[in-house]
Order: sequence, then C-alpha cells, then structure tokens
Amino acid sequence: MPSHRVPAEFSPNRLARLLEEKRRAGRPLLDLTRTNPTQAGLPPPDPGILASLADPRALAYEPDPRGIAAAREAAAAYLSGRGDHAATVPADRVYLTASTSEAYAHLFRLLCDPGDEVLAPRPSYPLITPIALLEDVSVHAYRLAYDGAGWRLDVDSLEAALTPRTRAVVLVEPNNPTGSSLDAPELARVEAICRERRLALISDEVFGDYPHRPRGRPLPGLFGGRSVPTLVLGGISKSCGLPQLKLGWIAADGPEEALAEILPGLEWILDLFLSVGTPVMGALPRLLAERGPFQAAVRERIGENLGILDEAAARSGGALEPFRAEAGWSAVLRLHPPAGGPAPDEDVAEWALRRHDVSLHPGHFYDLGHDDLAVVSLLTEPPVMREALRRVAGNQGEGNR
Repeated sequence: MPSHRVPAEFSPNRLARLLEEKRRAGRPLLDLTRTNPTQAGLPPPDPGILASLADPRALAYEPDPRGIAAAREAAAAYLSGRGDHAATVPADRVYLTASTSEAYAHLFRLLCDPGDEVLAPRPSYPLITPIALLEDVSVHAYRLAYDGAGWRLDVDSLEAALTPRTRAVVLVEPNNPTGSSLDAPELARVEAICRERRLALISDEVFGDYPHRPRGRPLPGLFGGRSVPTLVLGGISKSCGLPQLKLGWIAADGPEEALAEILPGLEWILDLFLSVGTPVMGALPRLLAERGPFQAAVRERIGENLGILDEAAARSGGALEPFRAEAGWSAVLRLHPPAGGPAPDEDVAEWALRRHDVSLHPGHFYDLGHDDLAVVSLLTEPPVMREALRRVAGNQGEGNR
C-alpha cells in the first residue's frame, strides 16, 4: 500500500478531461499555458554549449556535498551581479542541488520535524505544498491581495498563520503567477517576524532575472545583510532556459551563529544524495556566462505579450483586465466574457476551452480563488496570444465551437 504522503486520488479534473477530448477530436488549440522555454519558439541556445558537457574532467568522480568549487564560484558570481544593490555572495555559502524542487525538499528536511509547519504565499504555484507533505510538513498560507494598483502582502494573514510549530516563511520573489515582490516595508516586517520567532526565510528567486518594463535590471533578491537565516533558491531552468540539465542552488545568508547551527545539517543531507551530475556542474560557468541572449529573447517576448494584453484590454470594453505585475513569465487576467459566457458551474478557463479552443490556467490552480480569474504564460508566441485574446475578450460573436 502506498504511503499516506502520496495522494489517494489521481483522476483528471473536468478541465483536464475536456482538454483531452479536444485533443482526441483533433481540435487546433491556442495554448496560453506553456511555460517550457524549450517549446516556446524562442531562439535555441548555441549548440556549442554542449561541448562544455563533454569535458573529459567529468569522467572523474570527486564527490563534494556542496558541489564542485568552480560551479559554486560561477553561481556565486551570478548571484553577486544581480539587482540594483547586489551583495557579494561567497562561494562557500552556495550549495548545489538538482533543482529548486529538490532544494525545497532538503530545506524542509533540514528545518522541520514531522508535523512542523512552514508559511507560504497564496496565490502561488502549486509546488510547495505537495513537496512539504512528502516530508510530513504542513503548509499554512498567508495572503497576497490585489488592490487594483498591485499586489500587497496581507501582514495580518501572515501573523494569523503562525503557530508554535512554524519553522520557516517561504517568499517567492517575484511570485508566480502574480509577478509581485514585497516592497521594503513588507520585507522588513516579515524579517522582523522571523527574528522574533526564530524562523528561517526561504526566498525562491527563480524568476528574478525577468523584470517587466520599464525596470531594466533583475530584481535584487534577498541575499546580503539579513538578520535571520535566509536560504535563497535559484537555478538554470529559468536563468538559462535549460530545465533539462537539472541544476539549482541554495545560497545561505544571515547571522554566522545562526548559520552555524543549520549549515552542517544541510551539508549532511546533500552528502546523502549527491544528486547533481558532474558534467552539468563542470559546464555551469559557461552556461551562466552565455545566458544573455536567452534572457534578452525572453524579456523581448514578455514585453511584446504585455503590450498585446494592454491592447486587448483597451479594445475589450471591460471584458479583459490584466493585473499589474513587476516581473516573471506569467500574467493574471480577470475575464468578464460577453453574453454566452461561462455556465454557472464552470470557471473562465473551462469556458474558454469549451467555447473558443483556448487553453488557460484556471485561477484555482494557483489558489486565486475566483472563477473569473485565469493565468497565461508570457512565453506564448505573440500571434497565438493575440488571437486567443481576441477570441475570449474581443469577439462579441458566437466564438469557435
């Protein structure tokens, strides 16, 4: 019998069943959910980077739980150059993992006993909770609220979520899908709560390289001068567009006394797994050095799609409202379809797929909590984005049945 950590039910939901029906029927779909950078019509990486994976030195196995020194130095240099007020990241504070998902799992093992709790934002990508449950850790949500001008931290909800068993607060900077980041007063309040409660901060910064215009530089991130143990997560899946190569990192910051309590345990956990392949670690300096063209292409794609969203909203007569964001690959939309909109028992994503052959992520996928909200990928090829928005918000006719 499977563990209680594994879900008891795997049946597809209504939206997944409808999507499969459309595909079996051969319906050409407009997919606004695709976030895989290798399948988004972006310029491929220079094939020359494959040579860095074939370095003969990768044939030697010299295990280091933190990862090989040259790779940690490359990750530290990348982190040190980010943002407007970047801090110097020492290489000996960088720990390599096979992914951000694995980094979360290691940190939950490190910080929590079975039955302990972490706080995480809502809305957010539905990854943190199942990883925590696999480690017998509970997740309590704190709220990010949209006020029409942007997303704000509901500090009261964060404080209400705290219990004696809380061990860490997870920040996603910028958040996925809201594209929001905490402002300086919000961050100071979160850090003060962690300091008062002796909690760690986990900052997932995988989308920090992708600010929306007019901001030109990556978001600065949390590394540097923190007063509590702070574990910053990142990796090459988003920074280089190479999710298939499987390399991430944890960068540790905070008071030396506090870090001395937890970092030996982190190194011990990493030593048990030794999960990162030597070829990708050896290639990391080159992969990070050559990330520029990919990131430039993604920023251009994001900018073009944000422009398309604004134009579609202006033409929609109130049928489409894009929410304001600061960074990232996703956009939250509120849809008020014209006559012939969703049935009483369906959300806008199911309606868009059923009536217009447009695939959206439903808001509830991210705990957005409203049937009129959906999420779209800003990596979508612009002609697809333009036509899909025309169908769901700009076309007052009967649509594409």
